Amino acid sequence: MSKVFIIGANGKVGKNLVNVLNEKNEHEVSVGLRKKEQFGYFEEKGVKPVLLNLEDNLDAITDAINGSDVVVFTAGSGGSTGPDKTLTIDLDGAAKSVEAAEKIGAKQFIMVSAIHADAPEYWTEDMKPYYIAKHYADKIIQASKLNYTILRPGGLSDEAGTGKVTTDSSGFKTTMIPREDVARAIEAAIGNEKAEAKIVSLLAGDTPVEEIY
Repeated sequence: MSKVFIIGANGKVGKNLVNVLNEKNEHEVSVGLRKKEQFGYFEEKGVKPVLLNLEDNLDAITDAINGSDVVVFTAGSGGSTGPDKTLTIDLDGAAKSVEAAEKIGAKQFIMVSAIHADAPEYWTEDMKPYYIAKHYADKIIQASKLNYTILRPGGLSDEAGTGKVTTDSSGFKTTMIPREDVARAIEAAIGNEKAEAKIVSLLAGDTPVEEIY
C-alpha cells in the first residue's frame, strides 16, 4: 500500500481523485489543504488532511509531504486570479513541490499539466501566463531525479467520466475531457512502471484509461 499525497486536493480534479482512490482502496491517502475549514469534507472521505500552502517556503512544503511515496500535483491558481498567482502557484509552487519530493525521496511524482504545454503555437494571448507556467514546471520535473508522469489534459468538464480517453492530440475530435477521467488516469499511473518518464496528452476518447501507458 503506497502513501499518496495530493497537492491541490480541494480542486475538482483533486476531489474526483479522492473518490477514485477510495473506490480502489489500495493506497493510504493524504491531502494538502490551505485552510483548516476544508478538513471536514476530506475527513468524512477517510483521508488525512494536512495544512499546505504552496506560497510557503520549501521547508514547510517538505514537512507537509514527508513520508509520502507518491506525490500528485493537481494544484492551480484558477481562472479567477491574475498572472501573479499563476506564477506563484502553477510555477513556483510546482517547482518547490518537485524539490520537496526529491528531498523526501518520493518514489513517484505525477504532474497534472495542460494540453499543448510544449507547443507555443497553440497558446492564446489570454492563456499565455498559464501555459508558460505549465511549460516550465514540466521542464523542471523532467530535469529532476524523480520518477515522473506528466498528464496534459484538455479543457476540463464536470460531465461523468467514461473511463475512456485518447492520448492523440493531433487529430482530436474534441478539446475536452471529464475531470473524473483525468482522476482515473492519475490513479492508473500510480505505481505503474509503464507510466515512468511518460508525458501523456488526455482528451475524451475510446481507449480504456488502464491501457494508455
